[in-house]
Amino acid sequence: MSLTLSGRVGNRVGRGVSVLLRNWLVFIALVLLWELVTRLLPSPFFPPPSQIVTTAVKLWFTGPASQVFLTDAVYDNVFPSLGRTLGGWAGAGLLGIALGTAIGRSRTAIDYFGPLFAFFRSVPPPALIPVFAILFGLGPGMQTGSIVFGAIWPVLLNTVDGVRSVDQVKVDTARSMRTPRGYWIASVVLPAAAPKIFAGLRVSLSISLLLMVVSELVGSSFGIGHSLLTAQQSFDFPLMWSWLVLLGLLGYGFNAAFLAVERRVLAWQPTRT
Repeated sequence: MSLTLSGRVGNRVGRGVSVLLRNWLVFIALVLLWELVTRLLPSPFFPPPSQIVTTAVKLWFTGPASQVFLTDAVYDNVFPSLGRTLGGWAGAGLLGIALGTAIGRSRTAIDYFGPLFAFFRSVPPPALIPVFAILFGLGPGMQTGSIVFGAIWPVLLNTVDGVRSVDQVKVDTARSMRTPRGYWIASVVLPAAAPKIFAGLRVSLSISLLLMVVSELVGSSFGIGHSLLTAQQSFDFPLMWSWLVLLGLLGYGFNAAFLAVERRVLAWQPTRT
């Protein structure tokens, strides 16, 4: 029995490794090609990946053991930026779901608010950074406000669409049984709209990461965006590319973590595998 169990575990590990290699095959090939080209044709603007990795390790993972070997650059720049990103995204998600549910369950609200939403969602959030700077001052308030404003629209509009698409039979059944409104929304409306809500949350997460960087380019003295701008202005291109690679890894990690949560939360749906 132990041999059979070991064989099953080995097969699963082998399949997992093969899937991992398949998913990352193109990426690894591009990195190797980049390394080869930059070695053959050196350019100060495009350092080889090996130099970027060396710079990144020195920048983030050479701290003391008391800091879990993380440097001050991680605590002073990376963690605050992650806090603003996730905080702004959470705020946009809660507001978007609440407003979207209220508007979606109303018969006429979308007729009044639809043109307003179309107007504001067409305004690029970076263009409103001076407005948020006046309202909240230069600092975390301005940055969080910019993230919330830009990230709320996918959640809000998807929630409205999902709530309005609830099966009419369920609506009539709830009315005939005089189901309390709060219980009806929590147990029927939101679960039915969950796939579209999660789709909006996933898009808004990427927008939040992007707006975090853009907002930190203006009037910020720390953060990933500020560090990226400082490296660019000092012509330290390996350092600049290290921050760019970090942003790519963060985006990939956020997306992978969100998909894992989404698969678990929506596992009850028959169309999900």
